[in-house]
Amino acid sequence: MDRNYSNEEEDIIFGVRAVIEAIRAERPINKILIQRGMQKDLFKELKEELADKKYNLQFVPIHKLNRMTRKNHQGVIAHVSPIHYQEIAPILDQLYELGEVPLFLILDRITDVRNFGAIARSAECTGVHAIIIPDKDSVSVTGDAIKTSAGALNKIPVCKVADLNSTIHYLRESGVQILSSTEKTDKLVYEADLTVPLAVVMGSEENGVSMKILADSDIKAKIPMVGTIDSLNVSVSAGIMLYEVTRQRNLE
Repeated sequence: MDRNYSNEEEDIIFGVRAVIEAIRAERPINKILIQRGMQKDLFKELKEELADKKYNLQFVPIHKLNRMTRKNHQGVIAHVSPIHYQEIAPILDQLYELGEVPLFLILDRITDVRNFGAIARSAECTGVHAIIIPDKDSVSVTGDAIKTSAGALNKIPVCKVADLNSTIHYLRESGVQILSSTEKTDKLVYEADLTVPLAVVMGSEENGVSMKILADSDIKAKIPMVGTIDSLNVSVSAGIMLYEVTRQRNLE
């Protein structure tokens, strides 16, 4: 095992050389943390390796890195995904070739890893063809997420994209309707036609689906509420929305 790989932190690689080797090996990296004010000579080779590559880079104080590992990180720690992220276009093309009705799940600024795992579990059980997440301000696939998903994240494709809005535009241009789960509508999810090629958008518990995505949505629908609490946990909401898609499609 690589001596710069930590068993205690199973999703991180640390040290300049180890991170460079991971980049060259094209290992799936969720983000790279770099010490602020890092020595230029030490950073030079890593900077050259990162040129023209679209990694999520965060420059942080050294004490944050020190909290993550007690070993010699040399000012660089990379969070490595236990899965390989996939591209949405070939998945969509294959679905159309096979005559299947696409069903995607888009997660807009979901940040809690346990919610992510629970959502992925429901997604796998309801036949979602792929989960789409942004590469910033969002959870990524980690060991904890896989455990919480009961292994679903090992089975269902996950696509990490630079811009959700551009991806939504591509899906709409490809014949996929966008359904946003939101309380900012009078339409109940049961009243929407979910038998069409569809991408279901779930937003953060704090702010819901972003206004830009709502504006680009073909369908806005909500889950009926009769209690005194005005919102559900996002993983519960996702399960309800996805099972309604399954229910409608199984009636055909």
